[in-house]
Amino acid sequence: MKKILISVILAFCATTLFAQSGKPEKTVMKPALLVIDVQKQFLPMMSKEDQDKALMMMNWSIWVFRQYGFPVIRVYHTSDKWGPKPDDPGFQFADTLRILDTDPKIVKTYGSAFNKTGLDKLLKEKGINTLYLCGLSSVGCVLATYTDAANYDYKAFLIKDALMGPDAVQTDQIEAILGAVGLETIDYMFEIRAE
Repeated sequence: MKKILISVILAFCATTLFAQSGKPEKTVMKPALLVIDVQKQFLPMMSKEDQDKALMMMNWSIWVFRQYGFPVIRVYHTSDKWGPKPDDPGFQFADTLRILDTDPKIVKTYGSAFNKTGLDKLLKEKGINTLYLCGLSSVGCVLATYTDAANYDYKAFLIKDALMGPDAVQTDQIEAILGAVGLETIDYMFEIRAE
C-alpha cells in the first residue's frame, strides 16, 4: 500500500512540474565581480598555500571582468571590536591586487556583504543579476555573501582558485561542494554573452 501511495504522489508531482514548466524564460546574465576582504590585516591569517595562487587568480579575474566592461566591486570589512579601522594601514587591500580607486566600494561590519550595506542597492542600480565572488575567507565572509546572495535574488558563483582561507584543505572543499567556476569557463560564458 505504501509503495502505491508513494508512486501516486510521485506521479502527481511529476505531472504538476511538467505541466507548469513549459519553455523556460531566458534571462540575460549581467555580472559583477565582488572582491571580498583582501585586506592587509587579514592576509597573514590565511593559508600560505592559498595566498600566492589566489592573489594571482583574483588579478586575472579582475582583468577578465574589465575586458568585458563588467563592474569590479571592492568589499572591505571593519569592526569596532576587531578592526581594522578605515584609516588603519591594515584596512587597505593587498598592494599586489589590481583594484582601482574608481571601483565601487562597500564597507561591511558583518560576514555577508549584503547585511546592512548598500550592496543590493548598488547592484540593482547597475542592473546586475549575477555575482562572481573571490577573496577571503572562503569559510567566512565569502561563504556568507555567497549564501546570502540568493536571499536578494542574485545567482552567485565562486571563482575557483581565487579564494583563500585559514586552511587550504577547507578552501578546496568549499570550492568542490559549491562548484566553483574556473576562470576559463567564466571567460567563455562572457564571450558567448557578448555575441
